Amino acid sequence: MTEGTTSAAAAEGGDTLTRLEQEGEIAADYLEGLLDIADLDGDIDMDVEADRAAVSIISDSSSRDLQKLVGRDGEVLEALQELTRLAVHRETGDRSRLMLDIAGFRAQKRTELAQLGAKAADEVKSTGQPVKLDPMTPFERKVVHDAVAAAGLRSESEGEEPQRFVVVLPA
Repeated sequence: MTEGTTSAAAAEGGDTLTRLEQEGEIAADYLEGLLDIADLDGDIDMDVEADRAAVSIISDSSSRDLQKLVGRDGEVLEALQELTRLAVHRETGDRSRLMLDIAGFRAQKRTELAQLGAKAADEVKSTGQPVKLDPMTPFERKVVHDAVAAAGLRSESEGEEPQRFVVVLPA
């Protein structure tokens, strides 16, 4: 690799970080407006994780108010994430893979799903039989796939949305 190639790769990485930070800023502005309209208290936290912008709405007071923005099983959160992605797309012209978390719901869900993936992997290791899990969102399936891979097994998604599910397979 030449020095010019290395510099170009570093510049591209910096451009990506700048773009993701811009996505986070646009999303934060959009979400702050939403919180104002809904008359809800919350602070916006922005980060870049795994090559995508990550925005969280957190609250020092009772997160019960923010639970309204999560909804049953995260349904409202998923819808707000899509609306936020559309707001970013409208401003930048680029498709966004931004992840939104509200009141720590997605972080807790990630922990639970990683445990589910590890448990399914253990079951497959002990029985030698594939294990089919319940239907999940793309985010949920990704977390389970990662946990299964970390356990040294492989997994596949099967079915059609919204009934798409993970199958954990023997090594």
